[in-house]
Amino acid sequence: MLFVASLVSLSFAWHNLNVKILRYIELKSGYSDNGPAWIAYMTPSKSGRTLYFNGRGLMKLKGQRRGGSGGNYVDMETGESFWVSGVKKDREDRHWAGSGKVRIEAAAVLDYLDTIKAKALDTSRCEIVHSVIPTDIERLSQLANSSGKGWPDDPAPDPYSFVRNVALSGDLAGPEQVDE
Repeated sequence: MLFVASLVSLSFAWHNLNVKILRYIELKSGYSDNGPAWIAYMTPSKSGRTLYFNGRGLMKLKGQRRGGSGGNYVDMETGESFWVSGVKKDREDRHWAGSGKVRIEAAAVLDYLDTIKAKALDTSRCEIVHSVIPTDIERLSQLANSSGKGWPDDPAPDPYSFVRNVALSGDLAGPEQVDE
């Protein structure tokens, strides 16, 4: 019984902590293997199926939903495809065919250096950025969990058909407003 109570309290604590995980994130839509890439902190949802980063909610793709984009997550608002993975200790986060510097969130530099067991960053491969946008997790969580907005029971023929068709108005308006 004590074990069950411990699991319940652990689950409660996980949900209430501001958990951040260090990840490699690369935009795949329109770029193949050389899209903009970051090493930064992401905040997982309670279920872990959504990761929040840089003003975005990225939802996990599985199996047939992945399509040919090369991504394993999709932006819940724009449908853009992303590759998200753990940070590689050998510093080979980019695909072998990819190119371009990886942006490293300033707040994550020390954790990244500790992960890769290095004393300094290789500035020929990465650059420190201070421009990671705060994410409105509450708004995106409400969007992901709103009625009729969740994952379909069966995969659709189009891997992106489940992306939300959100009217950009009122509470659901994102950082960019669309005038019609």
